[in-house]
Amino acid sequence: MKQLKPITNKLLWIFALGQFGWSLLSGVVSNWMVYYYTGTPSAQNPNTGLFASGITQNPILFKLTLFGLVLACGRIFDAITDPLIAGWSDGADYKGGRRIPFMRAMAVPFALCTIGLFVLPQTSNVVVNDVVLFVLLMVFYLFMTMFCTPYNALIAELGDTQQHRINVSTYISFTFIVGQSISFLLPNVAGALEGSFGQAGSIRMSVAIMAAIACIAMLIPAFYINERDYIESKPSETKPFSSLVKTFSNVQFRHFVYSDVIYFFALTLFQTGLAFYETQLMEIEDTWTFVLTATMTFISVCLYPAVNILAKKIGKKQLIIIGFFAYACVFLVTTFCGKGLQWGFIIAVAASIPMAILGILPQACVADVAELTRLETGEDRSGMFFAARTFAFKMGQAIAMVVFTSVTVAQTKGSYRMTAAIAFVTCFIGACIFFTFNEKQILGRIKELKGSEEI
Repeated sequence: MKQLKPITNKLLWIFALGQFGWSLLSGVVSNWMVYYYTGTPSAQNPNTGLFASGITQNPILFKLTLFGLVLACGRIFDAITDPLIAGWSDGADYKGGRRIPFMRAMAVPFALCTIGLFVLPQTSNVVVNDVVLFVLLMVFYLFMTMFCTPYNALIAELGDTQQHRINVSTYISFTFIVGQSISFLLPNVAGALEGSFGQAGSIRMSVAIMAAIACIAMLIPAFYINERDYIESKPSETKPFSSLVKTFSNVQFRHFVYSDVIYFFALTLFQTGLAFYETQLMEIEDTWTFVLTATMTFISVCLYPAVNILAKKIGKKQLIIIGFFAYACVFLVTTFCGKGLQWGFIIAVAASIPMAILGILPQACVADVAELTRLETGEDRSGMFFAARTFAFKMGQAIAMVVFTSVTVAQTKGSYRMTAAIAFVTCFIGACIFFTFNEKQILGRIKELKGSEEI
């Protein structure tokens, strides 16, 4: 039997660079597509809705807009492909491993498609633009799934002990929010480039620059990490659909997913509306978005060591519940926020606490359940566990996209406040549901099966 190399924190940090890359691309699309493709420009924020004239804006069914439906379809398509790609990855037996080959193949097309979303749907024909936008968004989510699903499976496989599972979850959470935060710099970068590339061209060039940085970040771990050196993987023989059914038959996993899908519905409403809350409710310039996000990220990162230590001492479940309720309070404050930059900083500081908790610990919970299943069955289906989780929460995100674009079709302050209020109610419900997740039972069973081995 081949002697595996030890998994080190250095390796886990290099692995975490991939999370930075894909979160930057995801952040550019999720944080700015709605902003640039919908809304009305103002003297203070002239780029709002800059590309809106290129696609259909009027509601096509009740209050559902075409753009909202396209975004929702993208998320639904993304969710459906997750278990298919996970099954493919779990059953793969490539020379480079079960996960890394996917990451190497997808990094470049994933980045190029992100650029295309802001460039190609701008012909003189609105119908053509609608079709191009729809197709590109489906391809974007397909490429993201083909990179992220195998990548996420490595969280459990590189997290061979409880210590490593919490550490890798901490590292990828850090790189995730750094990637998301840098995506909020897009208006600032565009502003610096506007003199050379024009109003629309500067935005597209900014997207291209960020996509190039993200692509490099995704390629580094894909080519640095030799999967076979660290992981003794055996291809799963279970078919994707059967594997998905088995995954959801796990009671504790279902309890986790119920709360997770509601949480992501609420968070997606909030994240999609963030630029609007700042520009419409607080009436500040969109270039402040990065400053506020950077403030939130800095404080959140400062809390990471505390979250890491507390998770090992009191358990992940209690902290996650605290995170849920804390986010609910943030959404409530946003609902009633007034005019002025001070509201932005209040929300940024308050959100940093749940951001630190919920950015780290949920992935570790999924890794725990996947590890227990491996020990009990002898079959490693880590990819499917993470895919099943993303399948569920992406359905929540899809619904959130439809709800946001439908509720805010009037583009009034009241409609934006309504989205924050909906986020508050649903996040509160998600917190209550998470009480049913039995972390002690899972960790106790892992310890029992591993005996004296460190978990």
